[in-house]
Amino acid sequence: MTISGVALLSICTLLGVFLGDLLGVALGVKANVGGVGIAMMFLIAARLWLVRRGLLSHGLKTGVEFWGSFYIPIVVAMAAQQNVVAAAKGGPIVIIAGIGAVAVCFAMVALIGRFSGRVETMDEIEAREALEASVPHFKSGRIG
Repeated sequence: MTISGVALLSICTLLGVFLGDLLGVALGVKANVGGVGIAMMFLIAARLWLVRRGLLSHGLKTGVEFWGSFYIPIVVAMAAQQNVVAAAKGGPIVIIAGIGAVAVCFAMVALIGRFSGRVETMDEIEAREALEASVPHFKSGRIG
């Protein structure tokens, strides 16, 4: 059944590449724009859909997880074959999109940090562990 996971990934990849090509044409760039990312979003959505309906067998899960673990190397390989100079000559949209993506990522990190609440730093954890190790009856933050 692992082959079913590979088949699911193939379908998602074909859809993602097709939509990435369409997006590239719509933006006036002669390249696939985000095809691999779109494919991975399809794969995540398909996996969640299968889990909710109880259709995700062990073999299918194994196939999806196996190829899902290759996501970053695949993205790096596909990005390496893109002609960045030609894309940049295509117009300022490429630079605007890149700056926009980085700005959105920075904003999301700040937003997540703001809503995640107080988190203990590594220095505080080490200091607490050293104090616990040095005081024999140190339990739950109180000595005694």
